[in-house]
Amino acid sequence: MRKIAIALLLLVLSLQLKAQNQGTFSGNFQSSFNVFVVDSNIGVTESTSPQYATQKTSAEAFLYMNYSNYGFNLITRFDLFNNSNLLNPGGSYTGEGLGFWQISKEIDKLTLTAGYFYEQFGSGIVFRSYEDRLIGIDYATQGINAKYTFNENFVLKAFTGRQKGFQDNRFGFANQIIKGINAEGQKSVKNVLFSGGASFVNRTLDNESMNKIASEINSMKDVSKRFYPKYNVYAYNGYLNTTFKNFTLNLEYAGKTKEAVRNQINAELENKSGSVLQVVTGYSKSKLGKKKKSGLGINYQYRRIENFSFFLSPNVKTLEGLVGFVPSLTQQSTYRLLARYMAQAINTGEQGHQVDVNFTINKKNSLSINFADIKQLDGSRLYSEIYFDFSTKISNIFKIKGGIQSIIYNQAVYQGKPNHANVKTITPFAEINYNITKKYSLRSELQYLYTKQDYGSFANVLVELNVSPHYSFSISDMINVQPNRYDDNPVPNKVLHYYSFFGKYNVNATSFTIAYIKQVEGVNCSGGVCRLEPAFSGVRFTITTNF
Repeated sequence: MRKIAIALLLLVLSLQLKAQNQGTFSGNFQSSFNVFVVDSNIGVTESTSPQYATQKTSAEAFLYMNYSNYGFNLITRFDLFNNSNLLNPGGSYTGEGLGFWQISKEIDKLTLTAGYFYEQFGSGIVFRSYEDRLIGIDYATQGINAKYTFNENFVLKAFTGRQKGFQDNRFGFANQIIKGINAEGQKSVKNVLFSGGASFVNRTLDNESMNKIASEINSMKDVSKRFYPKYNVYAYNGYLNTTFKNFTLNLEYAGKTKEAVRNQINAELENKSGSVLQVVTGYSKSKLGKKKKSGLGINYQYRRIENFSFFLSPNVKTLEGLVGFVPSLTQQSTYRLLARYMAQAINTGEQGHQVDVNFTINKKNSLSINFADIKQLDGSRLYSEIYFDFSTKISNIFKIKGGIQSIIYNQAVYQGKPNHANVKTITPFAEINYNITKKYSLRSELQYLYTKQDYGSFANVLVELNVSPHYSFSISDMINVQPNRYDDNPVPNKVLHYYSFFGKYNVNATSFTIAYIKQVEGVNCSGGVCRLEPAFSGVRFTITTNF
């Protein structure tokens, strides 16, 4: 298979040389080089990961190329990992090769794709094949993907293949087979637009995975908990989106047949089916009031999950082998302290709702309110959030945003720390933007997270200077101003500073960055996917370019 991919890469390059006036060629390059610096004050020691002990540096690089000609589209991507902790924050991985290749062809209404592909059915609950390089995720599927467009109102998709490798062998493939079919359509009836679809996905275990599962079940001391595992599991969903003037209503239900799943509390195998129910409704209206300068947006979301963990196998490692993806119910914040305690979906069971209100008072002033509450199916609290912010434009060169966030976060469940109490925080914050001239602009952030749990209270200050169009600089300090330590926390119980210095240079389509970073242990979320990462201390250099 790798020989085929290399041949495709050579074909892309040769076609580009021979038919420069007939085809289109584009691509991008992204690379990161990291230097690891031991800092025992923040819990970063030689035992944190191999990079701190012996390797000292790591690197990742991705070269993406896309060529289209003669009705074909060819894509290749070369991936490189040298002593990288991107796939596993506590480990080290080295490997290089073609991480993605694809050839596709449109034949009338039919689009055929061979090789790797990314795909999503509906919202992705029953099937989502995607990548997120920020946290090392790549759930590409290798196989055949077909899409038939009957007309502009109805599309049918089907695929079969295997998921690519993850932590142990990024350039290998899983032994399990996944396949699925999806139908989507839309229909207008007077002033109402209906759109929706249905999906069916099947995952088949390989013999090695089944033997491990059967052996574990047979070793259970409590005979009443034993069961007969199955090779095949089937997931299905149906979804309907309705739009009427300024109102929207989205409904989705997903189900999964019984299979061997792992209990997140005691790690035992159980034979359970699963389901997800999701309801989203909203109202949006602009140009309100006599002067038509106001706007209002209201969204409400309800979701219930019961035993819906859809993986290639119950024995996969954290974030490996994800077939279907249920995103976080809560909003994602870009502010450092507001994003410190994020709530990922608990697939074994949760029930929650969220309300989001955005009100534009006029061209200069706006406010946002958010409320979220998530509980386990037995009623115990997982997460709650109350959020408010207000933005005002004082002049064309001066803008201010301020607000407050209060959350309750079940650290025992989300981070697997059973002896830790629920984290309760109150976090006021502010952001100031000042356009000094057309070339120079200044931005600053200030946040204060108050809590008596986990690491205790933090303050975060950031100042950023932008010099258009080439330069950007920032300096920040996240200070553990009122420290708290549990017995299992090796970090010294004293005031700590987590400095960060950042510089960026842009030239044409290329960007260079260099940063010195100190990062506290915590949950890092990107695109709704969250993982617990250890503290980090070191220097990071990146380069990105498009061509």
